[in-house]
Amino acid sequence: MGRSKLAKFAAIAERENVIEPEGELYGQLKGKWRDEFFENDKPLILEIGCGRGEYTVGMARLFPDKNFLGLDIKGARIWKGSSLAEEEDLHNVAFLRTFIENLEDNFAEGEVDEIWVTFPDPRPKDRDIKRRLTSPRFLDLYAKILKPGGILHLKTDNQMLFDYTLEVLQERNPKELLYTHDLYNSDLQEHTMGIYTTYEKRYLAEGITIKYLQYKV
Repeated sequence: MGRSKLAKFAAIAERENVIEPEGELYGQLKGKWRDEFFENDKPLILEIGCGRGEYTVGMARLFPDKNFLGLDIKGARIWKGSSLAEEEDLHNVAFLRTFIENLEDNFAEGEVDEIWVTFPDPRPKDRDIKRRLTSPRFLDLYAKILKPGGILHLKTDNQMLFDYTLEVLQERNPKELLYTHDLYNSDLQEHTMGIYTTYEKRYLAEGITIKYLQYKV
């Protein structure tokens, strides 16, 4: 690991807005994120695979009346989002460094109000289908921690992943499924609040349309 990454890992280890496996709070906040971490009863929104935290922090800026939590295993990525949150003195946003498979270890049933999956790795190879973040096993995980009527959102540039996700969902008959193959030429763009990640800006500049869907559990 390079010096830059080591420095970032050392920095987030000292931050109150980052929960890590090595920290004393890891695994202790299940069912208690509102009461014991954010110290309020506001809605809890989770971004899966948050990367640099651009979407998580962007939502926190827009909605001070909600709690936002970005999840990613890459500490060097989380460093960026946690730094922005500190610089802007945002107290309604934090980051959890863990694997997505550990969701049930960190969240109680029905604890989360909304989940965002933004530009996940499409995992195009057949052998990696189960690793797609919209595969049945992950959708089942999300459903367990989302409250009844909770919303799952997906944004992606990848047509294959989007088509795959729609196929999986249509077999499940989800509630109030809304989707578009061209987000910024549809009425659904208001649901994404005008937040663009670095990669999203790049895709749009290249003429790639952004696909979006949401549904209720």
